[in-house]
Amino acid sequence: MLITIDPTSSQPLADQVAASVRAALSKGIAQPGEKLPSARTVASALQINLHTVLRGYQQLRDEGLVELRRGRGAVIIACGSHSGLNDAARTFAEAVRHFGATEEEAIEVFRNAMRD
Repeated sequence: MLITIDPTSSQPLADQVAASVRAALSKGIAQPGEKLPSARTVASALQINLHTVLRGYQQLRDEGLVELRRGRGAVIIACGSHSGLNDAARTFAEAVRHFGATEEEAIEVFRNAMRD
């Protein structure tokens, strides 16, 4: 699996590492049971700090997407069912209701946010 980053992005590199794996899961490129490249390999290939990659992998672990084991590395354990995305959508919907916005207004706000 290719893990990519954009060094010019304002998004932290660890977040980009995690997002790259999430994207691979959502597109079906990565599957449960697959082993992620070692953090050392990714850090060397992307020319970033080893601890940055480990932070990205830890985010994925905290989300329940990968299991980190000493000597075994990072293994995908979930298919990325978008449970985190569903939680974020619920939070957004609650905010929309709180501010009294219409569904159309909320969709427009969301579209604008996706363009940023």
